[in-house]
Amino acid sequence: MKVKQARSSTPPPSFFIKAQTAIRRYFGFSRRETSGFVVLVLLLLLWLFLPALLRPALPQYDPAADQRQLDKLAAELAAQRQPRTFSRYPRRRYAARVPVAQVALAPFDPNTLTPLDWEARGLPHFVAERIVHFRDVIGGFKAKEQIRRTYGLPDSVYARLAPYILLPDQLPPRAARDYAASNRFASKFADRLGFPASKFARKPTHLAAFDLNAADTTQLMQIRGIGRGISARIVAYRARLGGFVRAEQMAEIYSLRDAPDLVDSLRKYTFVKPSFAPAPVDVNNASFDELQNHPYLGKRLARVVVAFRQQHGPFKQADDLRQIRILDDATFEKLRPYLRF
Repeated sequence: MKVKQARSSTPPPSFFIKAQTAIRRYFGFSRRETSGFVVLVLLLLLWLFLPALLRPALPQYDPAADQRQLDKLAAELAAQRQPRTFSRYPRRRYAARVPVAQVALAPFDPNTLTPLDWEARGLPHFVAERIVHFRDVIGGFKAKEQIRRTYGLPDSVYARLAPYILLPDQLPPRAARDYAASNRFASKFADRLGFPASKFARKPTHLAAFDLNAADTTQLMQIRGIGRGISARIVAYRARLGGFVRAEQMAEIYSLRDAPDLVDSLRKYTFVKPSFAPAPVDVNNASFDELQNHPYLGKRLARVVVAFRQQHGPFKQADDLRQIRILDDATFEKLRPYLRF
């Protein structure tokens, strides 16, 4: 009987003990590990809520005081600011212009009008002065189109004045000049006075076509637009190339790349014989200096050609050069007529 009373007097387990027992069974912790886990969870919860507990209560913000202080500072700055009364460049003062009375339009001679007369016909002051100055420079107006070309003259004003201007609409056509007769007269006059003849001979107007690969600089200079410098460059490029096989190759010359009109003139007055055989390029025996001098090879490609033939032996045909990777198809097609094996 006493044992039953002792067992019934034992207090029931607390929530903490029940939680420890459940955690230990669920995770398989020991008693010590369970206690440490519970303490760690409690510390984490305390760490989360501690800033909110320690943060002091802030008073409610009232912006009225700050706004009054800002308004006071703005009023002081506005009172201290002074208007700018000086300028680095003084402003130019112009006298007030008296308006000019307008007159009824009637036929008039523009070569006798003053700036005030033009203003009386509806032109602004600066345009009126400009027309008079332009008239004095050219020695008087001879046609209406000269007045129309005045800078600043509105088209509407010109259209209103044009019917009353006592001048023809267009300038008379210029008489054709006989340049040949004037040149003969000048040469005879120079011979009589003992002056030397001009060193710049006139180029022929009717020129027969000639062989481009056999022409010298003197023959090339007969073409209009081709001077001493360009003709020398054409001959020098032809020598480096070994002769032209197509007329289009002249556009590769540096001075003619941006001058298609000169290239057209050269094509018009020159030709390349179909049977012409250019100077060959011996890619198997030529030295590096000889190869790099050719316009289609250059220093980089010539170095690769020499190295390739030393490693793989001589080239047997033109297509063997296609094994060189840096040789593109366009350069190969231009170089093919010059290859000999």
